[in-house]
This record gives sequence, C-alpha cells and structure tokens, in this order.
Amino acid sequence: MPEVTTPYATGTPCWVDLMAQDQQAALDFYRDLFGWQGAPGPEEFGGYAVCELEDRPVAGIGPTMAPEGMPEPPTVWTSYLASTDAIATQDQIVAAGGTLLAPAMDVGTLGRMLIAADPQGAVFGVWQPRDFFGAGVVNEPGALTWNELHTSDIEGATAFYGAAFGIEIMPMEGHDAYWVLRVGDRTVGGATLLANDPPGAPANWLTYFAVDDVDSTVDALVRSGGNVLAPPFDMAAGRMSVVTDPQGAPFAMLRSAGS
Repeated sequence: MPEVTTPYATGTPCWVDLMAQDQQAALDFYRDLFGWQGAPGPEEFGGYAVCELEDRPVAGIGPTMAPEGMPEPPTVWTSYLASTDAIATQDQIVAAGGTLLAPAMDVGTLGRMLIAADPQGAVFGVWQPRDFFGAGVVNEPGALTWNELHTSDIEGATAFYGAAFGIEIMPMEGHDAYWVLRVGDRTVGGATLLANDPPGAPANWLTYFAVDDVDSTVDALVRSGGNVLAPPFDMAAGRMSVVTDPQGAPFAMLRSAGS
C-alpha cells in the first residue's frame, strides 16, 4: 500500500475531510464502505475524527458547527491544498480574487489551516503541515485517489490557482473538455466544466476514492442509504461512479484502468 512519508508540495491536494450533521453515522457509513477506522476526537479540536486505513491517516470526519441562529452548512467533502506558509497563501488567495471563509488558524501542533472559495465559488481548504502533513496513504482501495475542480470558468480558475498556489491548469491530451492540474512536473488533479454537473450545482471540488470494484461498492452504498448521481460507467481513466452518502455528501469512486 503506497505510504506517503514526505510533505506534499505546495498546491498538491493533501487531505480531504467531511463535516457531517451526524458524525457518528458518517463514521459508521465510511467504516462499512471503505474499511476506515475512526472515532470522535478531543473536544479541543471539536471532536474531529482522523480516520485511518491500515493504521495510516486517510480522511477526516467532523461534526458540522454552525453559529447560533444560522442554518447547518451542507454536508460536503472538502479538498485541502498543501502550503508551506498558510498566511502567505491566504494573502495570495485574497489578492487573486478569492474569498476567505475561515481565516488561517493553528490546529494545535498539527499544522495551520484555512478555508476559502475561488472566484467561481468552489470551496477548498489549505493545510500547512507541522506534526501532521495529511493523507498517509493514497491511490489504494478506500483511499483518496483524485481531486477534481468543477468550474464555470477554466481561464479564471487557471489564473486564480496559478497566482495563489503556482498550479498549472493545462488541457488533457486527447480530451476537448478536460484539464489536468500540475505542480512542477507532477499531475495532481483534474478540472472539468460545471456544465456537466446537475443543473444548479455550484462550482466545487469533487473527491474521488479508489475502490476494487465500482459496481459492488455502489450496490453496498445504496444498501446503506446512499444515492447514485451517475451510475457506474467506463471512461479513459477506468470505471467510475458519482454518488452521495446518506447525508447527501457527493463523492466519486474510481477503479483505475489496469488496476
């Protein structure tokens, strides 16, 4: 199982987490679906659970926390982009036209985080590692395998993420309407047009988890109360499906071609 042992380069998706209205139900659901192990954490961190796969951190699940009198935020997966200096990245995000939703804050000795939205409204996190640098396992069944920006403005996204993180967004060879995100000489994610999403969907980052068998995992998800947005289908990268968990959080499952 590929173990991540060094910090992620700036701009690379390094972590994903879910804020759920029913944290325990989410922990139970993803345990049964992907084999994750996790329990609510210390109160000082809001009960946030770091879930593990094969004893390595794979994703976070926490309880939603809305200010008094405000509606509960939607249950969604958030992709975090790595940074070596969250304060400097925060300044770059604002200068490039992004919006701060939760300014940079320390998370104990683990690191520093912030939440922002790009100019098209896609929400993402930033993680500056200290003791914790993010996902300890990727690209294996049950683990994070891809992060995909869904945007209404590829040119605007290219300018924003380039200015804020140094990410290059480039056309994918052989595909008219798909782009890859590159950090240095590495492809670290993808981008597609929001027009392909359900009508009314906001700009977003979609989290992909790797699975051994898309069809059987989708069946298990449905039996556990999840819903299917895009039934399993074959495409260039392999076989995939887009689904929601029982609390409505969208994500994708992928079996890579050749795996």
